[in-house]
Amino acid sequence: MSISASEKPLSKVFTSDYRFTIPSFQRSYSWHDAQMRQLVNDVMDACTLHDGPYFLGSLILVHDERGMHQVIDGQQRLVSLSILFSILLALEEDPQLTSSLEGLLMEAGDKLRGINAEPRLTLREQDEGFFREYVQQGDLEALFDLRETDIHTQAQRNIQGNTRCAYDILARMQDDERRQFAQYLVNDVMFVIVTTDDISGAYRIFDVMNMRGMPLTPSDVFKAKVVSSISPAARDAYARYWDEIMEPMGDDTERIERFFKDLDLIATKAPLCESLIADFMDHVLERYMRKGEGIEYIDEVLRPYAIANEIIHRPGESLLPDDVVDLLIGLNDYPSKDWHPVAMWVLVHSLKGLDDPDTVVFERQRMDHGREHQVKVHDAQRLRDVLASLDRVTGTDCLNGKSELERRTRSSTIVRDLNKGVPLQRIAGFHVDGDEQRLAMLHLRGELSIDSNMKRLLLIRANEQLAGGRITRPRSLNAVPLIPVRIQSGSDFADWPAGQCDYWAERIGNYVLTQSTRKSMEGLDDFQTRRARILRSPSSRQFPLTRVIGELEKLTPQFLQLRQHQIVELIAQAWNINPGELGSLAEPQGQSDRIGASAHRSRRTSKRVTVGEVVRAGLLTVGDRFVWNRPRKHEIWRITVTESGFRGENGTEYATPTSAARAIGGSSASLNVWKRESDGRALSDIWKTYRTSM
Repeated sequence: MSISASEKPLSKVFTSDYRFTIPSFQRSYSWHDAQMRQLVNDVMDACTLHDGPYFLGSLILVHDERGMHQVIDGQQRLVSLSILFSILLALEEDPQLTSSLEGLLMEAGDKLRGINAEPRLTLREQDEGFFREYVQQGDLEALFDLRETDIHTQAQRNIQGNTRCAYDILARMQDDERRQFAQYLVNDVMFVIVTTDDISGAYRIFDVMNMRGMPLTPSDVFKAKVVSSISPAARDAYARYWDEIMEPMGDDTERIERFFKDLDLIATKAPLCESLIADFMDHVLERYMRKGEGIEYIDEVLRPYAIANEIIHRPGESLLPDDVVDLLIGLNDYPSKDWHPVAMWVLVHSLKGLDDPDTVVFERQRMDHGREHQVKVHDAQRLRDVLASLDRVTGTDCLNGKSELERRTRSSTIVRDLNKGVPLQRIAGFHVDGDEQRLAMLHLRGELSIDSNMKRLLLIRANEQLAGGRITRPRSLNAVPLIPVRIQSGSDFADWPAGQCDYWAERIGNYVLTQSTRKSMEGLDDFQTRRARILRSPSSRQFPLTRVIGELEKLTPQFLQLRQHQIVELIAQAWNINPGELGSLAEPQGQSDRIGASAHRSRRTSKRVTVGEVVRAGLLTVGDRFVWNRPRKHEIWRITVTESGFRGENGTEYATPTSAARAIGGSSASLNVWKRESDGRALSDIWKTYRTSM
């Protein structure tokens, strides 16, 4: 078995030197938007700092006799990087850059050199065609037009979801910023490529590189540094004390690293530390070591902040006032944890005795220490005010898709001002300006390009605002749609005007909190059956916006519009957003023809383009005809533009061009088959023009 290893930038990885293929026995593409968002944000942050290359790990490959490189480890990253290249290509207008980006996705081929045109990466058979058509050939408009019923595997759902996620992040960037990101991605993001000619050997390499040994955590390294500076007489006692302090974090390396990164932010006010161990040693520990104050660091810094961190992770088990517990539980709803440094700072500076081992902070400690040592709050009002303000800015930042660097920069400015004693109302980091408020509300009013956890959070905020306080949550709580994902011919919703169900599919007014899972709702086509399943558990009925569904005999677009308006206003109240920033809510198709870019879209996003929007933008005219010429089948199909969709030659109404294409040509057809009869322009090109002009 021969083995070779080399470090290469992506510009040398996505070339004709490698023909990547995913073996059939490998798992499918399984990254979700959380991993995609992390990848994009990590590269964005590294690009901003620009302090050398960014290492993306190793690729383990088997080079076979056909010249293919089977991917043993690295599929998730290779697919995700291909998605990024495709998005950058779709957003780019410079011909030279588009040519370079196309080359990262597809080998153009060269007859003189005997090189065939082919994709750089080939997925498993069931997903290969989908990935090639929509990602590698850059047909993002067709991908965004697909609905749940158009997608056949979970990997394909992940491809669409992650493309939407990354598109929404990259489309926010200015052209020069995005080009700088692209250049850094291609030239400074590095892989170590390990290649062998033996598949069993490749798996042994994978095992050695990923599964063997227990690497030291940052806590182990810092403990050795600090304890070594303590006098021999106290060294063993404080080594045990360090372990006792860190015990609640267990061997959760991710949590331990985040804790010390948050301590670094609190100490240095720098939002990011590129190399945690080196930076924390230099920026934080060195000052204590220089003064021989290792014991002081453990007593006065490590212990109080570790306890504050534990309170954040288990607020319901703490002995803090109920309203403080409620605020911390609410903050834990957010997918982002970049609010932790501010919460840790205010807890440490608001609670008495966190540096005392006898202070009782959690209910389980009462039996050992008694009530007389229970933790006391010495500045309760500031604690409440800081946590409430933190909830507001965290909510708007998550909804607006702020990057990790932006979120942590906000936290660092807040901690800096809190340290200076700046009054709360004058802390810039707690200010949500008019543009941020408008953007948050525009997101709420439109299609939500967010995961189910964020939808759940928004509904929790709205329900608790309506109820006037925190509602005890069941262990399982989900945000599920009122309208079924698949509309069958006998469903209550089949008679709704064309485009209505599609319009409401991803709007917050269509979602409801329930203990029932989304999977358990599948196959329930009529409203009465769905309502019964939603309300089946008494715990679901404690949420007022869920309970009201039980009083409804029939679901209508008018009811969804009222519900949407109510939820948006409740969230605005919860986040203390000026109602004047809301503007007027758009009405759905069939009730008004004023939906679209001007109503709820302030920037380019991956939201599905609707026919009505393009008509109002002047890129389509009611009565325009599109043709699909199928010469091999000796068929020509035509559809005509209506105010809210398309009409087939037999009078059938279609809400989207993909649904029209698939009704005629089967499950593989998409919007790119349609050409305008008057000028031959592809419908996908018109859709892209509209998205670009938003």
